[in-house]
Amino acid sequence: MTGLPADAAHAHVPDIGLGLPLAHGVGSRHDLPLSPFYAYAGAFAALLISFLALGLLWSSSRFRGDLSGRPLPAVLQRAADAPATRTALRLLGAVAALVFLLHLLLGPDDPDRNPAPGALYVLLWVGLVPASLLLGPVWRLLNPLRALHALHPPRNPRPLPAAVGIRPAALGLLLFTWLELVAPDNTSTTTLLIAVAVPTGVLLIGAARYGDRWFAHADPFEVYSSLLARLSPLGRRAEGRLVLRSPFHGLDATPQTPGLVATVCVLLGSTAYDGLSDNPRWITTLQTSPLGPTLTATLGLLAAVALVAACYGLCAGALRLMNRALTTPLTSFAHSLLPIALGYLVAHYFSLYVTEGPRTVMMAGGTDNALAPAPFLGPGGLATLQVAAIVTGHVLGVVAAHDRSVRLFPPDRAVAGQLPLFALMIAYTLGGIGLLIA
Repeated sequence: MTGLPADAAHAHVPDIGLGLPLAHGVGSRHDLPLSPFYAYAGAFAALLISFLALGLLWSSSRFRGDLSGRPLPAVLQRAADAPATRTALRLLGAVAALVFLLHLLLGPDDPDRNPAPGALYVLLWVGLVPASLLLGPVWRLLNPLRALHALHPPRNPRPLPAAVGIRPAALGLLLFTWLELVAPDNTSTTTLLIAVAVPTGVLLIGAARYGDRWFAHADPFEVYSSLLARLSPLGRRAEGRLVLRSPFHGLDATPQTPGLVATVCVLLGSTAYDGLSDNPRWITTLQTSPLGPTLTATLGLLAAVALVAACYGLCAGALRLMNRALTTPLTSFAHSLLPIALGYLVAHYFSLYVTEGPRTVMMAGGTDNALAPAPFLGPGGLATLQVAAIVTGHVLGVVAAHDRSVRLFPPDRAVAGQLPLFALMIAYTLGGIGLLIA
């Protein structure tokens, strides 16, 4: 992510007009102390062993989605659902948003002295990953736009067309990742004010027409948090009971809503472009392109998302050919891409979060020009974490896809029917590792 100060964990790249002249998140990815051969071989072996073991030992579906889970004690259920708890969380989100706006409006136009850019790009965008994994869809409870909308809700909201799905959120996520990775001066006060005001207006206008259900379909951060929360051990059963469950059950319950594939492809493609943006050859391309760096970077981001989507589309087409009864191949297996997206997010953003997150908090507390803490993982540990996150995400994706496959395919074709998905996950894995060590 451009636009945040560098530290020992950050790679330095030339200033090409795409925010600050710095790359983010995972250190100098081109100097990681990791053998490409062992990284690729280990990843391939992990996927192959997982695929073979599942084919031999897992012959029927075991995940029960929203029907699963061990209920939490009644006292915790009542506390979580109490109106006072919901009001306190909504108030907390509103206060945090107000503090962000005050820093943005009144603070210096300098990301080294103003915590507002870090609050958006690190504490919110990256911080929602661990928060959603631990606590569930937290942004739905904290969303300050829901609090603002609740002050004057529409009396007769119109029904939201089913075909809308979460497509508006997918577009919102694409625009936000463009802001994060491509937009010039993406930490300036003017840019951030526009980036906050425009989507806020769109979301509030939509909510005035369709009611608060609009946020669950159109708010990019709410959809982002809700999808990541599918992998949380804390969830709700179909009847609303708060439970502890295997993340696989929550993943299996991911709604097959229109826009799910687009949303996941935006997450995967934008993170892939983030890795590419550190590559010296890509930086040279941006500097020398006759189209200019911003337009070239925009096309690169769109191409990365389109490539991820095209590969998944080809895979879905192959699945449809292998089982004509499978009428929704695109959405039927889209949930298996969520662990992969999570693995990419951890690999690319872990270092940024543990260094720039505390620094942003210190600036918000009044420390001027605060220094980021030194990373607690050395280059070797960081490289291992990155590769392990990507491989683990893909292995979890293989498990989720296998369970769905044995449910949808005839028994004699359940394993063979997964081959397109297995090939896709190998390609995603090798590509993700390649972006780390190329």
